[in-house]
Amino acid sequence: MAVQLDARPPVAPAHRTPRPSRAARLSRFDTRYSPYLYIAPFFLLFGVFGSYPLIYTFWVSLHDWDLLGAEHTFIGFDNYTQLLAGPDFWHSVVNTLGIFVISTVPQLLLALWLANLLNRRLRARTTWRMAVLIPNVTSTAAVAIVFAVLFGREFGMINWLLDHVGVGAVDWKANRFASWVAISTMVDWRWTGYNALIFLAAMQAIPRDLYESASIDGASRSRQFWSITVPLLKPTIVFAVIISTIGGLQLFTEPRLFNSGTNAIRGGPLRESQTVTMYMFENAFAPHYNFGYGSAIAWLLFALIGVVAAVNVLLLRRLGGGVRKEGD
Repeated sequence: MAVQLDARPPVAPAHRTPRPSRAARLSRFDTRYSPYLYIAPFFLLFGVFGSYPLIYTFWVSLHDWDLLGAEHTFIGFDNYTQLLAGPDFWHSVVNTLGIFVISTVPQLLLALWLANLLNRRLRARTTWRMAVLIPNVTSTAAVAIVFAVLFGREFGMINWLLDHVGVGAVDWKANRFASWVAISTMVDWRWTGYNALIFLAAMQAIPRDLYESASIDGASRSRQFWSITVPLLKPTIVFAVIISTIGGLQLFTEPRLFNSGTNAIRGGPLRESQTVTMYMFENAFAPHYNFGYGSAIAWLLFALIGVVAAVNVLLLRRLGGGVRKEGD
């Protein structure tokens, strides 16, 4: 009797994946979780010195909080209701927005043009690039004092120059719009070079091949600037606009030092140049010491900055989208 043998080959044992070594596990852990450890100190410090004061300020804004008093009565949103109904607050908002527009728009345009000049091949260009930052490192108090003298009504150099072209003397501190112009000039002189260096750093990252190709195609420098430089600088322009918005709407030192005398914190006798931060300081500290009301002003200023920054970003995105469509 024949015996039938199994012709199937023997099955090899299953291959086991070797367990990763301790060094490999540590390397994987480092790659996955170390970035969170590196950025954790910032968020911890921000939570202690940023988030907590922000939340505490909102809590204070819900109270009748007199800095010289012992008890602080909870009044809800009465501070906000009183604030929104007060004409002085809206007067300071208009002043802040007016100074912001007059100073920020020319400042960014001039910084963009200046950065484009500094990006060219110039003699001693490192010296020129460092020179534009000198106004930014100058003391704000010294700048304000100098500009207050320049815009003096009786013996100011600006009025002296205007008199030579047939324009009468301008009372820069008593006239509302004139004070906006004077303070905006001070802000532009101080911050244009700073923004120019930011734009210049972004221009350095643009490939030179794009400009060479455009030159071969016959594009002028002006055409290259608007068709290559500006579209590629869009993220940097958005960043500069946001930073300028935050700084412009929190303006305090320049208008405060520009106005001297007993009504300095009021921005003049009729509040000609009082900004929101100056109005907040006036109510939170001397002479009113109403810390709850001042905290409410701070929160509304925070909301104002968020709204204006969002509007600026949306406008820039729409303009950027229109440029791309034209290029297509």
